[in-house]
Amino acid sequence: MTSTLKIRNIFYLSSVFFLVLSCSEKSQPVKKGVKPAITILIQPFRDIHPEQVEKVAEGIKKVYPKVKILDAVDFPENAYYKPRNRYRADSIIKFLSERTKEEYVTIGLTSKDISAAKGKVKDYGIMGLGYRPGKACVASQFRLSKENTGEQFFKIAIHELGHTQGLPHCPEKMCFMRNAEGKNPTNEETDFCTKCKTFLINKNWKFSSI
Repeated sequence: MTSTLKIRNIFYLSSVFFLVLSCSEKSQPVKKGVKPAITILIQPFRDIHPEQVEKVAEGIKKVYPKVKILDAVDFPENAYYKPRNRYRADSIIKFLSERTKEEYVTIGLTSKDISAAKGKVKDYGIMGLGYRPGKACVASQFRLSKENTGEQFFKIAIHELGHTQGLPHCPEKMCFMRNAEGKNPTNEETDFCTKCKTFLINKNWKFSSI
């Protein structure tokens, strides 16, 4: 009788402990304002060589490891601007945004010339475009130097991804978020500056150090 009572008491205490532990785990407070780390989707268009896509992906992974390359797709028909033989960046971004789910950001990669409206200029040639903030952006290698296209292409891509996270242009000349101002200053850029990097860390970007 005593042994049976002891077994019952042990079973009862174990059950209570398990119940308390379960309630404790479920009641852990969720940090407000902290979103899960996004996954960057790289969406190549059919015109671009897979080797260039891989180089951009390798560069992005060095500063943000959650990257996935998608199968190549055609441009949306409404993106083509026949008078200048270009593709409208805003139409491309809209196309990509509609295909991008929550907790993802998509960057389109192309070798074609892309453009956007700038001030009074309806069709202004650009290297990339990203809205601040946004779910998608696009980068083109059309206007990059042939000598180091891969490195420059990565810098354009990471710049536009920075915009999607909410980063504005940066006054630091060596920062990836520098304003190109109609030129190609990517050879002078070396990294995100401390301020921009800290901003991205607060967005769950996983840098090894600041």
